[in-house]
Order: sequence, then structure tokens, then C-alpha cells
Amino acid sequence: MAARIAIFAEAADWHVGRLAAALGRRGCAVHVLSLKTCGFAVGAAPHGLCLPGFVHELPDAAFVRILPNGTTEQITLRLGVLHALREAGVRVVNDARAIERCVDKSMTSFLITRAGLPTPRTLVLEAAEAAQGALDAAPGDMVLKPLFGAQGRGLKRLAPGARVPPPEEVAGVYYLQDFVPPAGAGHGDFRVFVIGGHAVAAMRREAEGWITNIHQGAQGVAIDPEGDLAALAVAAAEAVGADVAGVDLIRGADGALQILEVNSMPAWSGLHAATGRDMAEPIAALLAGTAA
Repeated sequence: MAARIAIFAEAADWHVGRLAAALGRRGCAVHVLSLKTCGFAVGAAPHGLCLPGFVHELPDAAFVRILPNGTTEQITLRLGVLHALREAGVRVVNDARAIERCVDKSMTSFLITRAGLPTPRTLVLEAAEAAQGALDAAPGDMVLKPLFGAQGRGLKRLAPGARVPPPEEVAGVYYLQDFVPPAGAGHGDFRVFVIGGHAVAAMRREAEGWITNIHQGAQGVAIDPEGDLAALAVAAAEAVGADVAGVDLIRGADGALQILEVNSMPAWSGLHAATGRDMAEPIAALLAGTAA
């Protein structure tokens, strides 16, 4: 009997299409569904969940491509479904715990540091006065990031003495991280893709400005995922409990690598363009192996 794999996504985009095809080549039956259509059916379904396409039995494995935006209640329900799948013995990639840890950048920073891994000094505060004091006392520039953010949107680089924005512009939370001047000329950092505890592909992201996200115009250059770069990326993914992760790192002027972020729902089209590697293949291998 073919393994049944659920892909949670909002649209059959390029990533979903590539992953579904890779799973199909491994003999898996793929069901693409939105978490918006899922819920609980306690006492009404054999497994207690409402999952379109899975009335009597749960999927053998599941992949979370997108956790859709919504109210606090809606997001709680969607994460609850993912938690329930894990409790029921379904391998979820990535599970709700890893998603929660990575969506909340403050928890990511905390867990990376707790694991003894290098990451820039980070302060996360609600009070504007406290944030202003932290910025004024900083040894250099700091980067203000949205607590929930992706693709390089909403980043601000602030020098000591600059005014922090009002609370309503940062959703009431100031996430401030020391700016790390990169080694060498120009601007650049690294994205390493980790799957199943292995660094499988990597690129250097080069940009004219200090924001190096591919969606903000940076260019990706293929590099080998090896050495301290690979080891730190794998350790960062492990620290947050992610089976699949896009780990961002930077090598500072002192030559030392630091971990910037861990993305638990990473896109890989930019990585594919830079390296020719399609992450759908190793992700499919992980899911199919789990379901076997």
C-alpha cells in the first residue's frame, strides 16, 4: 500500500509541485491540503481530527510548507492540529514545536545560545524606553527585526542615538540584535539547507546593501556545505528541533561564524537557482523513509 503523505500548503506553488512529484516518484500518494480546512473531530472521527482526505486513517507523514496567517485563535487551532498529529504518532516535518520556536525569533536566539552556539547579542523588549536605552548603550549598530518576519521584510539598522520607532510600528515588541560587520569587502552571509541532520546545500548571498535576502535582490552563489559552516547549521537546526531548516549565518570581521536565524518553513527556489540542487528530492526521501 502506498504511503500517504499530507502536504500542508495554501497553493500548489513551485515548491509544492516539486515535492509532490518527488514523492510520487517514490510511490507515495500525496494529498495537498490547507490547515485552514483542518480541525478537531473528537468523538466524531476515529482519530479525533478533521483532515480532508483522511477520514478513517491519519497520514503516514506530513510536511508543513506554510502555516497561514490568522487570528490568535486560528493559529492556535492550526498549531494544535500539528501537535495532535505528532501525539498520534505521525512524523510531521516540521512539527509544531519547531515551528513555534523558529517563528518566534527571540526563542530561536535563546535556544541557540542555550546550546552553546555563537549568535549575536540580542535584546527583546516591550517598553520603548528600555529599547531606546539598550540601543543607546550598544557598542555599535543594532538591527531591529520584526519578531514574526521573513524574507528580509521590515529590517532596520539603527545606530546608537537613533530613535527607535513607536510601539505600534513594531507590533509592541522590539527585537534588537547587534549588527555583525561581514568579513571582507562588500556584504554577504550564508544560507545552509539542513535536512534530517545533514547540511545538503549552501549558498553565499551577496548584496550591494546590508540586507542579503534573495527576495530583497541579493544574488546567491553556490558553495560547498562543509566545515564549520555545515557543523554550525546542523547544530542550530538540532537546537530548535527542526528536521528541515534554512539556517542563516554570517562570518564577521574577526573571521568567526555566527548564527543569525533558523527558518523552519524555508523556500528553496533561490537556493535551487544558485546551486542547481532541488531540495524536494532529499525532503521526499526523508518523508518516504519515515513512512516506510
